[in-house]
Amino acid sequence: MLASTFSALAAAQVAPLPGVTDTHDQGGVSAGSLEVVARFYGPGPSGVVVTHDGRIFVGFPRHAEDHKGPTLAELKDGRLVPYPDAAHSLPSDRAAAERLVSVHGMTIDARGRIWLIDDGKRAGHPIPPGGAKIVGIDPATDSIIATVVLKAPALLPDSHMNDLRVDLTHGEQGTAYIADSSFGTSPAIVVVDLATGRQRRVLAHDPSTQAEPDFMTVLEGRPLRYDAKHPTFPVGGVDGITLSADSSRLYYSPLSSRRLYSVPTDLLANFDTSDAQLSAAVSNEGEKGTADGLATDSENRIYTTDSEHDEILRRYPDGHFDVVVRDPRIVWPDAIFVAGHYVYVSLGQWNRLPGFNGGHDLRQPPYLLIRAPIDEAPSVDRQPAG
Repeated sequence: MLASTFSALAAAQVAPLPGVTDTHDQGGVSAGSLEVVARFYGPGPSGVVVTHDGRIFVGFPRHAEDHKGPTLAELKDGRLVPYPDAAHSLPSDRAAAERLVSVHGMTIDARGRIWLIDDGKRAGHPIPPGGAKIVGIDPATDSIIATVVLKAPALLPDSHMNDLRVDLTHGEQGTAYIADSSFGTSPAIVVVDLATGRQRRVLAHDPSTQAEPDFMTVLEGRPLRYDAKHPTFPVGGVDGITLSADSSRLYYSPLSSRRLYSVPTDLLANFDTSDAQLSAAVSNEGEKGTADGLATDSENRIYTTDSEHDEILRRYPDGHFDVVVRDPRIVWPDAIFVAGHYVYVSLGQWNRLPGFNGGHDLRQPPYLLIRAPIDEAPSVDRQPAG
């Protein structure tokens, strides 16, 4: 009798009930809203900025694919227009210092001027003299207002000048901070005085700029471990970089890491500050997930890409996070930029490049430029950093 009763109960426990469905992981469900701003069928996009009057500029680097299209373009009426003109943006025989070779990171300063980092590298070629540089453009006149060529010892043969931010609170014409994530294993932050062109590498041996040797990520369902000599996904040191809203701190993160770090710009912009003093001033801000790009809004909230979960996260000044948007189309979110009520993100599918996949190009054009509203109620809360 007892055995038969137990069998009946067991059967009832495993039998499906009418109207009942299986539970599922909420982290696999889309959240927030996403708008596709543009679809690109040529080379993959990286840097993106949006001016106060809504003009959109996109960078198309040539270090992974030596393409023949513009390396910097304005998005106009659904078309890409070489910017500031074809002579600078399209391939040519002009000296590398007189044209744009491979535009990667981009930003806009407090005066509305565009600043970009030209990593200077074409796929399969070394960086030519004058190739790696900072370029400033005034969108009001569509003219180049500054060019600072990066040179040794600030520039190394394996440098990957990835992204930059410009701080107008330090220096006569401002100070640029560049994330050199390195095509090899020599990452650092490069500091440049825009008035004089003075430049130096800092924190080159500090753990905060380095890839974590035991780092592991899960991309599109594949667990992948960091291997600098045989990478199976985009790897490197300091990559994401952003200023606090008042420019008092620089926040940054290695690509192969989940950690967020910061350092005071009063020390960073001072060329008399020693590397030991800078290292002592670095603050470990806790984990923030796997990020490529970083951005800050006027409320000092930091937006980070999250390649593992196809989402964009937002970190509040008290250290807690929420999810701005999650969507399966967010494949390797790269550059991120806050403008008005939106956060813009480029999706280059860089983890699908042939070099990471046994020679097979797994990218599936079109590549997307998306935006998500930042004023909607948070979709999912995360725990404070720690």
